[in-house]
Amino acid sequence: MEEYQKTVMRVSTVTLLGNLILAFFKILIGFISFSNAIISDGIHTASDVLSTVVVMVGVKLSSKESDLEHPYGHERFECVAAIILAVMLFLTALLIGYSGIIEIINPSNVKLKYGSLAIVIAVISIVAKEAMYWYTIIEAKRINSNAMKADAWHHRSDAFSSIGSLVGVIGFYLGYYILDAIASILICGFILKVAIEIFNDAIDQMIDHACSREFQEDLISLITEQSEIINIDDLKTRLFGNKVYVDLEVQVDGNDNLRHAHAIAHQVHDLIENNFPTVKHCNVHVNPSDS
Repeated sequence: MEEYQKTVMRVSTVTLLGNLILAFFKILIGFISFSNAIISDGIHTASDVLSTVVVMVGVKLSSKESDLEHPYGHERFECVAAIILAVMLFLTALLIGYSGIIEIINPSNVKLKYGSLAIVIAVISIVAKEAMYWYTIIEAKRINSNAMKADAWHHRSDAFSSIGSLVGVIGFYLGYYILDAIASILICGFILKVAIEIFNDAIDQMIDHACSREFQEDLISLITEQSEIINIDDLKTRLFGNKVYVDLEVQVDGNDNLRHAHAIAHQVHDLIENNFPTVKHCNVHVNPSDS
C-alpha cells in the first residue's frame, strides 16, 4: 500500500507541474493571439490540475487501513474522487461549449494575431498531454488505480482537445474564423463523452457491480483445474473501489471429513488471492456432493 501511494503521488506531482506550465502558456498565448480555442484548451488544462489534486486526496484516503467503523476498508474513496473528477470535466465541457456557441451567435470579428505562435503551442500541448497520458496510464495499470486511469484519460482528452484547437487556429489563421468556435464545440462534445464514461465506471464500483466476464471466466478456469472440486455451485464477484470481492460455493466429496473439506476450501481461497492480486477478500463455502 505504501508503494501504491508513492506511485500515485510521484506521477500526480509530475503531471500537475506539467499542467500548470502548459495551462499558463496556453491561456497567455490564447489571449495574445485572440484564439478562443486556445483559451478554452488552456482552461481544460487548468482543470486537469484540480482533477489531479482530487486524485491525490482520494487515493490518500482510500489507502487508509481498515478500522472498527470501516471493517471493509476505504477503497471507495477512490470512486468518490473519480465521480468528482467526472463532474469537473462535465462542467468544464459545458463552459467550453457555451463559449463556442456564443462566438457563433455573436462573432467577435477579431482577427487572429500571431497565428504561428498559437499553432506552436497547440502542437506542443498535443505532444506533452499524450506523453502525460501514457506515463499515467502505464503506472495506473501497474498498481490498478481507477482514479489514476480516469486522470490519464483526462490528459488524453486534453490532447484531443488540443487537436481541435489546432484545427480551429489553422482555420482562423486562413480566414475561416468560424472554425475556431466550431473547434470549441467539438472539444465540448469529446470532453462530455469522457466525463460520462468516467462517471459510469465510478458508479459501477460504488454499487457492487460484477467484474467483467473475462475476469470471471479466468476465475472459473482456475477453480475447475483443482481435482478435488466436483462443481461450482455459485460464483459472485463485486467491485469495491479498485479491489474485488469474491463469494464462491463449490462441491466436494460428500463423504469427505470436515477437516479435509476445510483444507480444500482454504487451498482454493489462497489460489484465488495469490493469482488475482486485485482480489481483496475471497469467501469459499463448501457444499457436499452426492455423486
